[in-house]
This record gives sequence, structure tokens and C-alpha cells, in this order.
Amino acid sequence: MSVFTRGSARRSRTAGILGAVAIAGASALVLTGCSGGGGDTPTSDAPETRDLTLNIGTVLPQTGALAFLGPPEEAGVGLATAEINEAAKGITVNVEYGDSGDPDNKAYETTVPKLLGEGVQALIGAASSGVTKLFLDQAVGAGVITFSPANTSPDFTTWEDNNLYWRTAPSDLLQGEVLGNLIAEDGHQALGIIYLNDAYGTGLEASLTETFESTGGEVVATESYNAGDTNFSAQISAILAQNPDAIAVIGFEETATIVPAFVNSGFPGGDFYFVDGNSSQWGADMPVSIEGSKGTQPGPVLADDFQQRLIAQWQEQSGEELVDFNYAGESYDAVVLLALASLAANSTEPADIASKLQEVSGGSGDGQQCTSFTECADIILAGNVADYDGYSGGIAFDDAGDPTEATIGIFQYGAENTHTRIN
Repeated sequence: MSVFTRGSARRSRTAGILGAVAIAGASALVLTGCSGGGGDTPTSDAPETRDLTLNIGTVLPQTGALAFLGPPEEAGVGLATAEINEAAKGITVNVEYGDSGDPDNKAYETTVPKLLGEGVQALIGAASSGVTKLFLDQAVGAGVITFSPANTSPDFTTWEDNNLYWRTAPSDLLQGEVLGNLIAEDGHQALGIIYLNDAYGTGLEASLTETFESTGGEVVATESYNAGDTNFSAQISAILAQNPDAIAVIGFEETATIVPAFVNSGFPGGDFYFVDGNSSQWGADMPVSIEGSKGTQPGPVLADDFQQRLIAQWQEQSGEELVDFNYAGESYDAVVLLALASLAANSTEPADIASKLQEVSGGSGDGQQCTSFTECADIILAGNVADYDGYSGGIAFDDAGDPTEATIGIFQYGAENTHTRIN
């Protein structure tokens, strides 16, 4: 087992190391941080009351390269909103759904100003780190919280955000470490990497390269491409010329073009490694067999009951079947944490909510652990401190708004080009 500790620094936040990463074999990565237990004795037998209305807007991908992430993320937001409102604990959540698109179609340029103009206190999104970077300063300038369920770029750890940026997805420093160890433990020695040249791709490529080479392996070729590219022949030729025995593809929907080109050039379809941006249920959308290939995705195993609730919620919201669950737990938890922080602050002002997010996540204070909005709300209304452990894990935000408890799962593709979790 190897252990990795990290700290963070940001203007208006105190730097500190609140957690450690533990990698067990090459499977799941767990980052354990400061979670409280116990809690204070209630000061009164009568619970406090609240009458709050929290307005949030989503900036999640309905179109663009990450559109496959939109349904599970919007289902998570919708389910959390419905369950919070049903609990009737003194806070009502209203949600307005909007499209983030991607840096190519720029849907966020319409969505973000519209939501800010409607007076939301928080934006949920974006999924893409590159998209969030394009509107985050605008949201910070408006004094509104940006809470992403899927941003993984390490750059956000030190972003000057006035304490208004938070995420339930772990940094790519963690996913890259898990992926590098996985590839090495599968017996590969010579790795080729093709990656999207944006904040997401470059961060993952750097972390993957560092980890894989630290195991004694060699990254024999690394090639980038730009968003919107449709021809990858130059990168593929350069990588194959170095005779890799494994290829990591770091990107989005263009993976369905890149992988067949490698396979048609003679590379085995079972020796690819994917990341959260392209570890989708490809099925017939992947025109060659990738049986045996593997991928990584942040998030623990989702309980069957939670998946069924998500499926029912998405059917109600869209009339469609939910087939992926990527970042559904992180999206659900984002809404729950915002509502709990609002309850704890007895305010819907974004700065007040932000001041309580670390506390209700278990990253500070000596809170009582709880695993549902209702349970946590009751703790808060009784005058105590809640420590929410959700579907994305223990969370426990550090001073930079990053989760210090996170899991990276390993998935393997079968004969139908769909994956199952193997750890």
C-alpha cells in the first residue's frame, strides 16, 4: 500500500493537509480525511425552525462531447431536490435546468447569464473542467456558488474563488495515480497516451505519466489533440511507431473514432485504458470490440435502492431510460450539501452557505455523522453539527473546497462493449 498526502492553498482559505490517499492494490483509491463524530449536546428539546427557499441552476451537459453525463447528473440533482422538498425540514429547493454544452458549442454562454439573471444562489456544474474555467470568474464576480459534481482539474484547488467554488469529485491527481498503478499491475511496461489538450486532459496525462513511470514502466509516446478534431492519424501513427503494449485514451466522445483507428491498425482492442470522460457504456456506438479494456471512474459502488430511485426520477423528468450513473451520486450530494449548509447558516445568501459547506461535509467541526438529508437536517435543527456522508463518499471538504474522502472505481468491458465494476 502506498500513501499520498496532499494539501491545498487558496486566497481567503487556510492551506492545510487534511487527508491521505491510500491505494489498495490497483483497484480503488480512498482518500481519508477529517470526519467528526459525536457532536454537541442539544441545547433545547424543541427543534429550531426554518423557512428558507434555495434557488439553484444547473450548468450540465445536455449537448456536446460530455452529453452522456447529463442524464445521470441531472437525475441526481432532481432526486435530491425532490427528497429535500418532501422532507419538509424548513427549506424548499427550486431548480432550473440549463445546458453547459462544451467549449466548442458554448451553450454555457447562454445558460450562465440566464441563471445569474434569475437570482440563483448556486450553480451546479459544469461537468467539464474546461467549461467551468470559462465561466467560473463570472459566477464568482456575481457572488454565486459554483458547485461541480464532476470537475477534476487540479487547477481549481488554487483558484481565487472567494470561497465560492466547491466540488464533490476528486482531483485528477487521484484518478491518474489509480490508473497508472492499475496499468502497471496489469503487467504493462510500455504505455502510449493520447489525450485531449485541455485542462482535464493535460492534468490527467501528467498524473498518469508520473505514476506509471514511478512503477518502473515507460511512457513511450504521448500525443495530444484539440477539441473538435476529427482526424487522429498523425497521433496514432506516432504512438504505434513506439510499440506500446497498452494505450490510455484520455478524452470524451471522440474516443469512438480514436479507438477503432488504433484497432484497424493492428492494436489489440483489449489493451486500452479509459478515464471518467470516456468510460461510458459504449455498446454499439463503439464499432470495434474493446472486450477486456478497463477504465476508471470516481465514486463508490452505488446502492441498488439509490440506482432504482435515480431511474424512476429520470423517467419522471425526461420520459427516458437511465443507463449510466456516472457522477449521479456526486450531483445528488452537491444539492444535499447546499441545502444542509443553508439550514446550518439559516440563510440563503451564497457567502453564508459557503461558510458552512466544510462543516456539514465533516471537514471541520465535530459533527454527528448522518447519511441522509432528513437525518442531517434533524441534527442541525436540534442545535447540533451534522457531518453528511453521502452517495459519493464521506466528502469531508478541505479548505480549498476539495473532497478529502473519495473512491476511484475500476471497470472492465465485456463482449457487448459495456462495462461492469470489478473493484
